[in-house]
Amino acid sequence: GKVLRLHVCTMEGAEWLEEVPEDTTVEKLKERCLKHCVPGSLEDPKTVTHHKLIHATSEKVLTDTKTVLEENIQDRDVLLLIKKRAPPPLPKMADVSAEEKRKQEQKAPDKDAILKATANLPSRNVDRTVAHHNMRDFQTELRKILVSLIEVAQKLLALNPDAVELFKKANAMLDEDEEDRVDEIALRQLTEMGFPESRAVKALRLNHMSVTQAMEWLIEHADDPTVDAPLPGHTPSEATAEAGASSAEATAGPSSEAGGEEAKDELTEIFKKIRRKREFRPDPRAVIALMEMGFDEKEVVDALRVNNNQQNAACEWLLGDRKPSPEDLDKGIDTNSPLFQAILENPVVQLGLTNPKTLLAFEDMLENPLNSTQWMNDPETGPVMLQISRIFQTLNRT
Repeated sequence: GKVLRLHVCTMEGAEWLEEVPEDTTVEKLKERCLKHCVPGSLEDPKTVTHHKLIHATSEKVLTDTKTVLEENIQDRDVLLLIKKRAPPPLPKMADVSAEEKRKQEQKAPDKDAILKATANLPSRNVDRTVAHHNMRDFQTELRKILVSLIEVAQKLLALNPDAVELFKKANAMLDEDEEDRVDEIALRQLTEMGFPESRAVKALRLNHMSVTQAMEWLIEHADDPTVDAPLPGHTPSEATAEAGASSAEATAGPSSEAGGEEAKDELTEIFKKIRRKREFRPDPRAVIALMEMGFDEKEVVDALRVNNNQQNAACEWLLGDRKPSPEDLDKGIDTNSPLFQAILENPVVQLGLTNPKTLLAFEDMLENPLNSTQWMNDPETGPVMLQISRIFQTLNRT
């Protein structure tokens, strides 16, 4: 029969060429592959049955009893040699009994047992409701503080004659720091195996640019009807159109206005662009997992935004009373409150509000709270955040 040259890959990264007649069975081809990559493996007869060959282009698992010709394999096709995942062993009855016994021993006492054990202790009058109310959640309150401080910072920076140039530079820095880039080398490796480019891009984004994990995801979701659906938050065409519209609006401003008004309008447009680039980006894996439970995409994104991209907290929010609402996130703190007045009177905060980088940090933390650590460690924005935290903790104890 005709001799075919086949490109074989393993999950460990090994690659080689196998030359086989087209009447060779898949099982014989598998044996040759195992002999090549795992010397001595054929001594165990189970080794062959514990592996499978997959056609990379069609993503089809090859049948051992069929020949290469019957599986419609062509010259120079790419095959993947993958070890099958063994099912987890069933727990032994003795282990189950021991686990149940251990759980019973570690079980917390009920209310009656606690009252009986503490009956002889002296009682203390503590208003737990008031104590709990005073210990406000810093993250929730910080968001309101940031919303109000952003307004103050924008007004202060608008008075700076060099504000437009400063924010143009900041805007350019954000352009260089886009997270939507895809590793071209990793993408080329997947497309050369026969995977469609759009599907490979999605797999890489979901698996942090890991070729091995992306390949596993592509194989596992080969028959998934939603495998080609775009990831939430990745619609570059809309973003480009929006950015173009903003540029057009900025350019189409009336030429007869005074120079100060034009600079103010331009600064407003730059603020809008920066905020648009710092918009909240939901975790794609969390979005997919929550949508599979039956929730709508918009409410899933709202839940993740309210709960800082934490999937479990977002699920509880969706199943509960959905408080706070997404609209509550845009509300600022009472500007007449002692807390806000103390923050504005702090010299470190006052100086920081005149720095464009502080405004960028506030915008970023507002939409991506998980980035707070990055800004706390920054030499320019860290002291400002430290002062805000100290003032909050001081007033919260009083």
